[in-house]
Amino acid sequence: MRKPKLSTVIDHAVLIAGSLFMVLPLLMILQMTTIPDTEIIRTGPTLTVGDQFDDNFQKAMFQASGFAGENTGLSMLRNSFILGIGFAVGKIVIGMMAAYAIVYFRLRFATLAFWLIFTTLLLPLEVRILPSYEVVQWLGMLNTYQGLIIPLIASATATFFFRQFFRSVPEELVEAARIDGAGPVKFFIDILVPLSQTMIAAMFIIMFVYGWNQYLWPTMITTDEDMYTLVRGIKQIVQVLEGAVVPEFGRSNLLALVAVIPPVLVVVFFQSWFVKGLTESDK
Repeated sequence: MRKPKLSTVIDHAVLIAGSLFMVLPLLMILQMTTIPDTEIIRTGPTLTVGDQFDDNFQKAMFQASGFAGENTGLSMLRNSFILGIGFAVGKIVIGMMAAYAIVYFRLRFATLAFWLIFTTLLLPLEVRILPSYEVVQWLGMLNTYQGLIIPLIASATATFFFRQFFRSVPEELVEAARIDGAGPVKFFIDILVPLSQTMIAAMFIIMFVYGWNQYLWPTMITTDEDMYTLVRGIKQIVQVLEGAVVPEFGRSNLLALVAVIPPVLVVVFFQSWFVKGLTESDK
């Protein structure tokens, strides 16, 4: 029997250590959903598995809470889905149209426009959050899905990747479409969009996860509890520790596990398309 090489043993050891590093915190959170909240405060995470999981699941997903009694796990899950999907779809649509105009239209300042868009990559949301909030407030879009989504959908990242992909499309294909009488709209919808499926999937993964994990923007835009997202609601549940009031750690930990599931499923489902989309943009 051949002995495994030292390099193979080291590789597997590193992979196992990395997997444990990623999985153990989730197992700790899962364990804390099975024990009473008072025990979590007294002892912290332990190896003991309790019997509170069903109760915490019912409270987390179906029991209304908050000052107005309108905040349930299902409503926060719905709001997070709307934000994540609207965020991803909006960024993809805007990015594709901007990249299409920059690559295929004879614009005098197309290169300058692209670099102006590209420089916004250097400006995170926190830099422009106050003027963005003022605009949303002036338009009366506080506590609305439009206010959550629209100010964030302009994407330099999507524009950059779609520009690189469109530039890799053969010029012969453009000439053939022009000879067949395809106009700009028909060429975009019938040719470029089908060719961009893998890139669209890759961008959808990135933008959905980014939108799903938004915390600061929903915190500023939403004050009504029925508009809370999961990330916003989890923070609201555990932030009170006064007198005899015990934070609902079991409920918040279970919501945290629920919040992990949709991004993981999206990444697993689109994984092969994600790799193809990012590699094809370099051709």
